[in-house]
Amino acid sequence: MAYVTGLTFGGQEWTPQYLKEIVRDTCLGCGRCFKACGRGVMALIALNDEGEVVDEDDDDDEVERKVMAVVNAANCIGCQACDRVCSKHCHVYEPALA
Repeated sequence: MAYVTGLTFGGQEWTPQYLKEIVRDTCLGCGRCFKACGRGVMALIALNDEGEVVDEDDDDDEVERKVMAVVNAANCIGCQACDRVCSKHCHVYEPALA
């Protein structure tokens, strides 16, 4: 299997790891990863007590907690800056096929 690779400034081969998902069970919804990413890959979403996504504007009583979610995966450049600032390491990555 061949993956998309690039070169570092020093000429070393590098395989970017792209954000695939954020594990909702471990995400705190702190927003650190959102702030580290300048590409608009993630957004804060609201969940009800059953873990289902709900519209936070409809009824605030339904919102149990908020977590980060991947909303624009195509914008990810594979830098993994989001994982470096996450204390829970709830990000899941994968390389892109060439």
